Amino acid sequence: MRNETSKSWVEISSSALASNVRELKRLAGDTALMAVVKSNAYGHGIRQTVRAVCRQADWFGVDSLGEAETVKEAESKKPILILGFTPHQSLGSVVKKGFSQVVYGRQTVDLLNRHATKRRPAKIHVKVETGTSRQGINVEDLPSFLRHVSRQPNLTVEGLSTHFANVEDTVDSTYAFLQLKRFKEAARIVERLGKRPPILHVACSAAAIIYPETHFDLVRTGISLYGLWSSKITKGAAADRGIDILLKPALTWKTMVAQVKKLRAGTPVSYGLTEKVRRDSIVAVVPIGYWDGFDRGQSSIGNVLIHGSRAKVLGRVCMNMTVVDVTDIRCVKEEDEVVLIGKQGKEEISAEEFADRINTVNYEAVTRINPLLPRIKT
Repeated sequence: MRNETSKSWVEISSSALASNVRELKRLAGDTALMAVVKSNAYGHGIRQTVRAVCRQADWFGVDSLGEAETVKEAESKKPILILGFTPHQSLGSVVKKGFSQVVYGRQTVDLLNRHATKRRPAKIHVKVETGTSRQGINVEDLPSFLRHVSRQPNLTVEGLSTHFANVEDTVDSTYAFLQLKRFKEAARIVERLGKRPPILHVACSAAAIIYPETHFDLVRTGISLYGLWSSKITKGAAADRGIDILLKPALTWKTMVAQVKKLRAGTPVSYGLTEKVRRDSIVAVVPIGYWDGFDRGQSSIGNVLIHGSRAKVLGRVCMNMTVVDVTDIRCVKEEDEVVLIGKQGKEEISAEEFADRINTVNYEAVTRINPLLPRIKT
């Protein structure tokens, strides 16, 4: 239940999360599945998500040491991989707490080795740069890097990975398969220099669904875990290939009506007087704004749901308040439920619709919901 001070909250469906993991594991077959719960589980709440999927997920992926600690505190005994950069001063804690760390720099490797022992080695996953131009070591630099790693006695090379740059936004697989070719070359280099890491992983959600040849030993599922598609293109590609998968959105974002009032035709609404009501109107003030993650770009174009009907945003979204038009919705009163993302009655505002209105993607729409808002398991 939400606490008595909450004016806005996020409801998370445990059954939807569990269903999504089952669907993704079915597609992955014998390949292990990592539930990526970085960035507050894409806005869904790390603790709530971990507890919903910990029995089915084989790994958890996070961006930072703090997130790894949160996953561990949520009573998960599954291995945890820190995918992002860890500041040097925190590497001792990574080793001490048994987390695995993505590496691509010699200084990080040296420090991990210094904090580790042969009885408690540092577990590393070497990140290869294959064409995303973000973190990772270039393929041509991999041999010398791996020789340096081999000279560190307290390291265990647990995995080799890369990340795709362009599998979500196109049906042209040319670039993705170029990256895949480079990754396979990197894997061959590792084998020639010693022993193949036990875990090879490259697949994000989109690749895990539409390109089974990218599965290797582990798939890293992020956005699809939460019942959201990586893009409309990915969803269409899956349908065209006859891939049978049902993803269920797990998140519903809610607030309540704070005030209902009448305005005469021509009355301006909110800051800047950017919009005037065109008729005698009834408006509702809802205690939600851009601090909460209800983007200012929703001003004058967004919608919310009240009594199962759409209520248009009037004027500018404020820091903590937004005004909506309820003229055509009967009997609206204080503390009536308001849905910002999700279903109410027969109507729905999807994360994709919310994102489209502000020219962004569903990833950003849900991830930017303020992490201080309560996440409630349903």
